[in-house]
Amino acid sequence: MRLEGKTTLVTGAGSGIGRSAAVLFAEEGAAVGVLDIDPGAARQTAEFITDAGGRALAVTANVAVADQVTAAVHQVAEAYDGIDVVYNNAGVNSTGSIVDTTEDDWDRCFDVNTKGTFLVSRAAVPYMERSGGSIVNQASVAGLVAVAGFAAYCAAKGAVVSLTRSMAIDLAPKSIRVNALCPGTVYTPLMEPLMLRRGDGDLELGIARTATKYPIGRLGTPEEIAQAALFLASADSSFFTGSIITVDGGMTAQ
Repeated sequence: MRLEGKTTLVTGAGSGIGRSAAVLFAEEGAAVGVLDIDPGAARQTAEFITDAGGRALAVTANVAVADQVTAAVHQVAEAYDGIDVVYNNAGVNSTGSIVDTTEDDWDRCFDVNTKGTFLVSRAAVPYMERSGGSIVNQASVAGLVAVAGFAAYCAAKGAVVSLTRSMAIDLAPKSIRVNALCPGTVYTPLMEPLMLRRGDGDLELGIARTATKYPIGRLGTPEEIAQAALFLASADSSFFTGSIITVDGGMTAQ
């Protein structure tokens, strides 16, 4: 019960990594604010948690819209008397080189991945100041190394890496730790279109081709990333702040 008595907020918690993390945090004793842009998906995750005996509140927001973020964070803080942990997991993908990425794709990638991390963290910090806490930002290996055909995504996740370090320095006097996870490719519904493209329409072939980039020989799972997020959210990582942790099956070790 590593999060016993804590209130956690997980963004993008309606599916994939976010859902796995929300469920795991609840299993570890936390009350969970389940935030997603899709209200039905948020309710599904929250109901799964409550049906299992946990505590969860579904809230809806586009993390790129300040007013929506402020309202959702306030809902969670009011329901559970503060916030101790934020997992900025919500994100979108984008493909294209600097030549063929559209301006709309570029803006959307930065709005959700980078601005969303900023807005949610900014809204949550006043509720975290009473007792400190932990913010976990979802970056990516694409924020550390170049990935061909992912210009906007690499840039946005690279910005999250730098933002994490800046936040860690600024929030240390408030006893708030800030770290980032840099996952490799994780098999989630969000990744299926990319896997299909890589496999020329064959999903299994696309997964196999992608797995060749990883010395461990496979893609990651949402549950594995959720476990890493739990470590950073809990007191087990009490001397970690400003850390950028790869969870990538050895991809960036090559």
